[in-house]
Amino acid sequence: MFDSLSGKLQSAFKNLRGLGMISEANIGDSLREVRLALLEADVNFKVARDFIDQVKIKSLGREVIQSIQPGQQVIKIIHDELVNLLGSANAGLQLSGNPSCILMVGLHGSGKTTSSGKLGRLLTKQGRTPLLVAADVYRPAAMEQLEKLGQQLQLPVFVHKGEGDVLKIAREALDFAQANNRNTLIFDTAGRLQIDEPLVQELVRLRDLVKPQETLLVLDAATGQEAVNVAAHFDRALNITGSILTKLDGDARGGAALSLRAVTGKPIKFAGMGEKLEDFEPFHPERMASRILGMGDVVSLVEKAAEAVDLNDAARLEERMRKGQFTLDDFLEQLRQMKKLGPLESIVGMLPGGAEALKGADLGKQEKEFRHMEAMICGMTSQERRNPHLLNARRRQRIAKGSGVTVTELNTMLNKFAQMQQMMKKMGKLQKMMARMGGGPAKYDKIL
Repeated sequence: MFDSLSGKLQSAFKNLRGLGMISEANIGDSLREVRLALLEADVNFKVARDFIDQVKIKSLGREVIQSIQPGQQVIKIIHDELVNLLGSANAGLQLSGNPSCILMVGLHGSGKTTSSGKLGRLLTKQGRTPLLVAADVYRPAAMEQLEKLGQQLQLPVFVHKGEGDVLKIAREALDFAQANNRNTLIFDTAGRLQIDEPLVQELVRLRDLVKPQETLLVLDAATGQEAVNVAAHFDRALNITGSILTKLDGDARGGAALSLRAVTGKPIKFAGMGEKLEDFEPFHPERMASRILGMGDVVSLVEKAAEAVDLNDAARLEERMRKGQFTLDDFLEQLRQMKKLGPLESIVGMLPGGAEALKGADLGKQEKEFRHMEAMICGMTSQERRNPHLLNARRRQRIAKGSGVTVTELNTMLNKFAQMQQMMKKMGKLQKMMARMGGGPAKYDKIL
């Protein structure tokens, strides 16, 4: 995400970090590089110009803190201005009334239907009872797609197949929601390849009928500057309350995200980070600014881990590891929990310095190894997983053949696992020894 922009900014920062003092002359070249990086990322030229002007004014007009190098202080100013550009703070949904209505609008291919399902999933986790409404009567299979998403998410979907009047569908959906205690309606509306008057008028009539608390414009982040133009058109017609940027995981430039709020004045409320239904999160400007500048996003990583990992399972695994009872079954469980966090590239990218670490790293190869490990362990019997010493040559040949790997790969995995077991047993013994000496975890827990 934003790989190209992040790389160019990091290059510009190398010059800034070396500044012994800040002057208009020596800061000019570095900020010129930052401005070029923004323009190459397809950021609106007026937005880029204003951004650089603000950074320059604040850099030259601020007292340098003695404990911080001047160049580092300029980078901090750039970070703060980037946060302001993206919207300062997360702008949540403003839902009131029973039921509340959310209108999802946008062009064809922007991801409205998928985002409707993802938003429904998020609202369910927040304690609301959403109803997905199939209000796209033009696109073939649009209603079927929303129905399938509803089944996957176990969310109700209101569909009236064969009905071409969107307003009639909306009235029936409102009645259905009242009768079935659904407090939030999410309308998946029709799109076009480009904005046209019939589309706009239909959406205006639908908006006037359901009176939505939120009108969210779904935009493909990869379209760059064009996304900003589309947002301006929709905002003039419908007075949107915010936007959802989709496919951010595939956007190496970042022009749409950095220009959108400055040009439209409307906040980015959510971000689609991938194809999976869980790859959807509230848009936090400060976290996004840190990711762009290569500072990581540990808070989002912790939230993702808390959602993906069962705390009771994690505590049980930790206890077994401490006691030296870690088996291949436990190892398999750990591999599967790691998979829930998403691709390794996404995880590493959230760590401070992760963007730099990704350069030249073959994480695809590592993920392939994890898949092979999972296949090898799944190819074993329950008894073999608990007692790897049972794995003689014939059994190893059977497992390797069944999991599509060589016996050498299987032996390597088993050797690594044996080393891990030995290390955990030593750690368990060390903890017991410390506890006997009065320096165990329990003692420090009381202090903390």
